[in-house]
Amino acid sequence: MRSTSAATAFAVMFSSVALGVAASGTASAASAVVTSPGGLVVDDALRRVFVSDQADGQILAADYNGTLVAQVSGLGNATDLAVSDDGATLYATLPNSHEIVALNATDLKVKARYPVATDTGPRHVAFAAGKVWFSYGDQWDGDLGSVDPAVDPATGADPVALTQLPTEGTGIGLWGQALLDTDPLRPGLLAVGETGDSSGTEGVLDVSSGTPQAIAWNDTSYALNDGLGDIDLVAGDDQVLVNGTERHAYANGTLTKAGAYPGGQLADVAGSGLIAQVAGTKIAIYRPNATRPLRTYSTGNQPAADVAWAGDSSRVFALVAGSGGYTVKALTGPTLNVPTLTVNAPATATRAKSLTVKGKLSATVPLPAGTRLSVTRTDLESPNGKALASVTVKADGTYSFTNTPPAGGKVTYTVKYAGDAEHAAVSASDTVEVSRAATSLSLNNNGKLYNYGTDVKFTAHLGKTYKNRSVSIYADPFGGDRGKKLIRTAQVNADGNVTAVVDMTRDTTVTAVFTGDSRYKPKTVKSTAYARVKVSSAVSKHYKRAKIGSTSYYWFHKNTSPVITTTMTYYPGRQQRLDLQVYYAGAWRSSDSQYFPLGTNGKSAVSLGAPGESGLKARIRPVYVNGSSGDTVNSTTYGAWKYLYFSN
Repeated sequence: MRSTSAATAFAVMFSSVALGVAASGTASAASAVVTSPGGLVVDDALRRVFVSDQADGQILAADYNGTLVAQVSGLGNATDLAVSDDGATLYATLPNSHEIVALNATDLKVKARYPVATDTGPRHVAFAAGKVWFSYGDQWDGDLGSVDPAVDPATGADPVALTQLPTEGTGIGLWGQALLDTDPLRPGLLAVGETGDSSGTEGVLDVSSGTPQAIAWNDTSYALNDGLGDIDLVAGDDQVLVNGTERHAYANGTLTKAGAYPGGQLADVAGSGLIAQVAGTKIAIYRPNATRPLRTYSTGNQPAADVAWAGDSSRVFALVAGSGGYTVKALTGPTLNVPTLTVNAPATATRAKSLTVKGKLSATVPLPAGTRLSVTRTDLESPNGKALASVTVKADGTYSFTNTPPAGGKVTYTVKYAGDAEHAAVSASDTVEVSRAATSLSLNNNGKLYNYGTDVKFTAHLGKTYKNRSVSIYADPFGGDRGKKLIRTAQVNADGNVTAVVDMTRDTTVTAVFTGDSRYKPKTVKSTAYARVKVSSAVSKHYKRAKIGSTSYYWFHKNTSPVITTTMTYYPGRQQRLDLQVYYAGAWRSSDSQYFPLGTNGKSAVSLGAPGESGLKARIRPVYVNGSSGDTVNSTTYGAWKYLYFSN
């Protein structure tokens, strides 16, 4: 006999609304960023840094922090930049339109345009002796030109002068568009360096009269295998720096080797004589003629595209590569040597017992004798740090001190050097794991089962501690839709107990946490308690209720189909199980069990079907089965039996 010939379930569907929240961050100052770097020049009078972008025809102005303050676009590929001696005018070479453009250095508005009668260039530019000097021409016919800003074209005079090199019959000439450089400490001098070939021709010109005169010239390569890529006049000395590495003296009318810095790609020379050199992915600062860097800065994964000094040598500006292009970065403190400081403390130690900390302070620039270091200990008792006695560095740079940590846990010793006139401040630290005693912590009700909605009191008991007598109790109901939640944080009572009440609507993991103190370790304990679901059932379609013996039955005609409506605590995807038993041969015998889904209102109505026989006794109950009912957030719960009798 089939126990259920038909079954229908009722479901209710609700629409849901999803809400999205967009968080807005705090706006920050924009940096000066270019995709294809051209020129980089510093305006000391305005304390600005200018950089050109060859890719999109922009010139950007940044302040001394590298923050963008002005920009102009539509200039074509501005390949190089120079600033007038008074800092009022910025000049840029525009080889696509074959002109020099003059811009107001304050707002980057165009002041004048100077057409250059060439089909190649101008390419590089410098300002000296009141004129703008520029290189132009192809690889085998390079030349030098100039613009005199004092000449007014309205008078009919041309401010642009061309073909100022080569000097016929002297062997002095340019075979490419030369790099140019000037220096405020060498007024009237112009360094030139050939590009586009491997000869490495270089020279120093006196342009103070307005007409270039060669005072030193050399057209023999000095093992510059990749050609000449950078040339700088050396402040305070009759030298040029080539490719950021070789120093060439020019006092004797030629250029002869006079020493070198360790290998680099390019450089800039400060008025103080300091060298800022691009060396791989570092920028190295050298004192004049030194062989070891005074200071180095990392540029990440790629070399800087260019470097330039501030006039007062207070900082170096570098074009540093990043994901969005090349950013103007201000590198501060270039005149200060950065010492190396180490701190070595034992990995572990016993609380209240002496330990020894050792280390070393070293620098490429000698440190003052008797240098002292400050020492700070940070621990659970002194989270903001406690100053200890300072320590003196020995002649070999080493130092050591002893200390007895009063608190356990992580103890950090921080050692600092305050710096001096030649050295930057530096600090370092090391951490010791100092021992702490263990305490006891317990939590009741583990493994207990409760009816749905029971308010259960969980009690945590804390043993001996030093200062911290606080315990936090968390409840984490089963199911992915709810997270762990703090129920209570409180000081334990005189008996060491603290309690929190949990509404047991689901199986729940309760956690008690003691965070520890300076002498006792943290402790966490867990207790898992279980909750039944709330379940009931209602019977309909019967014509009466009456007892058979001592048991109350729902009476049905044999051709009537009973409807059983179950109400159960809802959870997404949850199903109820209906158990059906038939009374036969003096005992209740299982006939069928079947799962039916719950609607979102927690109800499930099932039609059992009409048996067509009279004298039949049956009983039915709803059941939630952990796991089999579609979820595992509650414990298996059996509803009450409902008894059915079928008559004629």
